[in-house]
Amino acid sequence: MDKTAKISAAIEHRRDSFITLSNTLWEMAETAFEEHQSAEAICQALEQEGFTVERQVAGLQTGFVGSYGSGQPVVAILGEFDALPGLSQLQGLARPEAAEPGGNGHGCGHNLLGTGSLAAAVAVKDYMESTGLQGTVRYYGCPAEESGSGKAYMVREGLFSDVDLALSWHPYTATLVQHLSSLANYAVKFKFYGKSAHAAAAPHLGRSALDAVELMNVGVNYLREHMIPEARVHYAVTNAGGSSANVVQAYAEVSYLIRSPKQQQVVELYNRIHDVAKGAALMTGTVMETQFEGAAANLIPNRTLAEVMHANLTAIGIPAYDAAEWQYAADIRATLSPEERDAALYGMDPLTVMKLKDKAIADVIIPLYPVEPTMPGSTDVADVSWVVPTVQCMTACWAMGTALHTWQVVAQGTMPIAHKGMLQAAKVIAGTAIEAMENPQIITAAKAEQTERLQGQSYISMIPALQLPPCLSWLCPQ
Repeated sequence: MDKTAKISAAIEHRRDSFITLSNTLWEMAETAFEEHQSAEAICQALEQEGFTVERQVAGLQTGFVGSYGSGQPVVAILGEFDALPGLSQLQGLARPEAAEPGGNGHGCGHNLLGTGSLAAAVAVKDYMESTGLQGTVRYYGCPAEESGSGKAYMVREGLFSDVDLALSWHPYTATLVQHLSSLANYAVKFKFYGKSAHAAAAPHLGRSALDAVELMNVGVNYLREHMIPEARVHYAVTNAGGSSANVVQAYAEVSYLIRSPKQQQVVELYNRIHDVAKGAALMTGTVMETQFEGAAANLIPNRTLAEVMHANLTAIGIPAYDAAEWQYAADIRATLSPEERDAALYGMDPLTVMKLKDKAIADVIIPLYPVEPTMPGSTDVADVSWVVPTVQCMTACWAMGTALHTWQVVAQGTMPIAHKGMLQAAKVIAGTAIEAMENPQIITAAKAEQTERLQGQSYISMIPALQLPPCLSWLCPQ
């Protein structure tokens, strides 16, 4: 039995248990730094497979590392399991309907991501056992990818210092190796403290924190003309100071996410936005303070590993879909606007566009990018890529055109298409890991490429030096 067949057999043998775990994580739908049940479910699955698990790593209550084997090479497989707030959705529908109004939902497919990476780690472990292949495979349980950047804390604390390569994946609407860069980001909350007063009888005695938030947002919106086109700045008013119009708001806050292609660009843009916030406080006679929420570096691609992963993706191939799966995907696709359907084809080569433009499921493998674009989003996988050669793939888990962070993602998260994409990714990651472990020259070449790309730059964490990982107040040491 060849490598690909062994990997597939190991994963298919446990197919039902992996699907059950993924669906369990989908039901739990825990958000950033609060994924206690989800993390424990994966830890227990690792231990049942013979992995040694270290919990609460890098000061993260829901961070962990499961290890099997010993010595070099050390392969890291990255898993995520956090959900998003406000995206509760009943499974299997092709219309929006919350399972729990205001509840959480896996709107980015991390129930699939965490389980698929686990399946890959287990398949590598099985292969090592059956062939005597030496080395170490580790599953990194990484919390708070959506908001908080758990991997950045892990990198800062040196958890990847002896790792030779890192592998990951992400659910998507198409199948490809993700050979690109990403935007670095910085997430921060601006808090304004004013003074309450009767808005009619004594408004002159009040100092409105809400006015400060509004003036800050106006100032930042004027700033947009004077930042580089690739930058992105988003905000959400997370506390408007209450619901009474007859009270001058004594407290208000706004959360900002600042992105740019390079870390230094993010820092410079943040400093300008911070000045705007100080100006808003001066104008309103309020006091402003900041609260760090998260940060991520820009992704360093690695073509050496991308080519190896693409070859393994080609060897695994595309799953087969039955008529019911095609119909459900078509029903979901019918909920998308023409612009959303077209956006899914952006960046693809003309031949692939012709193959996929009218399909409900992307049943082809996208060729490896000849160039390295920068995606407009961010990921804390990028922090890992600065210290370890890193590569990721994507597989079709949702109907073609499904946008991330939407009810449609949540609805499809427990459906057969999603499970097939998850197990496909697991096989690709396992195959890539084993090929690199069996051929040390791949790791050597990947490290040499990373050194060349960095051009002498060292990783500098964007997390403030004394910043500790967030945790629930009752779990935090006093």
